[in-house]
Amino acid sequence: MSTENALKRDDEKGRDAQVYEDVEGAAASGEISEAMVVAEGEERTTWFVWLLVACTSISGLLFGYDTGVISGALVTIGGDLGPAELSSGQKELITSSTTLGALLGGLVAGMLSDFLGRRPVLGIADIIFIGGAIGQAVCHTVWSMIGGRFLIGVGVGIAACVAPLYIQELSPTRQRGRMVVLNVVMITGGQVIAYGIDAGFEKTHGGWRWMVGLGALPAALQLLFLFFLPESPRIMILRQRFDVAHATMAKIYAYATPEQVDLKVKALTAAVQQSVEITNSTTLLQRIRLILMDPINRRALIVGCGLQGFQQLCGFNTLMYYSASLATLFKEIGFDQPTAVGLIVSGTNFIFTLVALKYIDIIGRRKIMIWSAPGMVVGLVLASIAFHFLTLKTGGDLVDGTDYSTAWSAIVLLAMILYVASYATGLGNVPWQQGELFGLEVRGIGTSFATTTNWAGNLLIGATYLSLMDAITPAGAFGFYAGLCLLGCVFTFFCFPETAGLSLEEVRLIFRNGFGIRESQRLRREKQALAIGKRHAQASSAKNSHA
Repeated sequence: MSTENALKRDDEKGRDAQVYEDVEGAAASGEISEAMVVAEGEERTTWFVWLLVACTSISGLLFGYDTGVISGALVTIGGDLGPAELSSGQKELITSSTTLGALLGGLVAGMLSDFLGRRPVLGIADIIFIGGAIGQAVCHTVWSMIGGRFLIGVGVGIAACVAPLYIQELSPTRQRGRMVVLNVVMITGGQVIAYGIDAGFEKTHGGWRWMVGLGALPAALQLLFLFFLPESPRIMILRQRFDVAHATMAKIYAYATPEQVDLKVKALTAAVQQSVEITNSTTLLQRIRLILMDPINRRALIVGCGLQGFQQLCGFNTLMYYSASLATLFKEIGFDQPTAVGLIVSGTNFIFTLVALKYIDIIGRRKIMIWSAPGMVVGLVLASIAFHFLTLKTGGDLVDGTDYSTAWSAIVLLAMILYVASYATGLGNVPWQQGELFGLEVRGIGTSFATTTNWAGNLLIGATYLSLMDAITPAGAFGFYAGLCLLGCVFTFFCFPETAGLSLEEVRLIFRNGFGIRESQRLRREKQALAIGKRHAQASSAKNSHA
């Protein structure tokens, strides 16, 4: 019996040696990643990964809460900040200062995380969140409120950039997509919680201070958790801390044998070796030039920024930032409980984000986008047609106090639900997979640029939405957004490759010749065939050992 066990161990070592030889060969050709090594139980997500992602996703909760809570706070501030009532201009400054802060925070976050590490930068975001929340809660002037909202915005921008990146680098390849979507689920959950908190403190004197101040609690909780979370293994390899990277990988792949974990680390080290050499021999400015001038990096940047631009220019976040206006909108078109209608819309967003959580790694990012984006176009076109016929008697404008058709009002609500469901399933999630598009040496820079594109688009839409409604009527505005969505669909079809099932190192390979639509399919087919072959070999080996 001992002889059989010894032969079995020798056979396993021989297979591992062959795998490592394959890894070295692949490294020479460039097609290499830690995903080449199939570890036992790799398809199972460990408690370590779930806890890590749950703690990191508090950033998403803060993102959602702090961008959602302000709509209720603005309604109840009254004269607490000096003026008897906030003017429209002051409200717009308070709201837009958050977006401006997020734009600046997102611009530096990824690059800063390359220098300090992902975990410390999340800690910085938490400190900013706490400072901004307390600053808002105790302020007594409009400008101090604007300053507090700007600080919150910086924290939101940093968290939006680094949290998905940190999750991606710590998640198993087969589970990476859904782990990032979990962060988006927390964003939508944070918005729902914000609406609930707003409702709870609506009739409390000075309740708006509690609304904005409570945002400090989850930030403080996450800051505490960060002391117990590991740094990304890729950052540790970048710093030559192989022992720390090995310990973290052993926790991520807890069901794997020690030999398989060793091979995972060796393969990952070989895969990022070129990135390590580039990072250690270049300055930040040189790497910025590299992402703009190198064809592979530039194509990845176009896809990342294009998807983030699509996410904002479709106009969705307008529904969230101007939820009070949305409630008024539904009141004007015949609904007696406009706030309840707003909750239906936000609830739809949350539920269909859960759908994406389930299927994004099974169906794939590209297919989800191609299937869901046309639903947004249909929803917006339907809303445009409904608004046209709804407002015929008022010259195309919504006039307060007018008795509008209940049938057309119901169609508007149906169109909104279709639009939001389609958005939440695809476009609300997929762009935040942006970190997987870039090589390690430019990953922080690439995610910074993509996140900045998101917030720049957010700022543009937020600043023009009400003016657009006034200038070309609601029907025209929804038609305009439908046109932008159609352009986004075309961009997705021709430029966005499938990345599900590919490791972070493999994704970069698909941009070597064009945008990699066919190359990604080829690489995924080869990986699937390799995995099937390895399973057959293992089954055959097990059968022979029993015989």
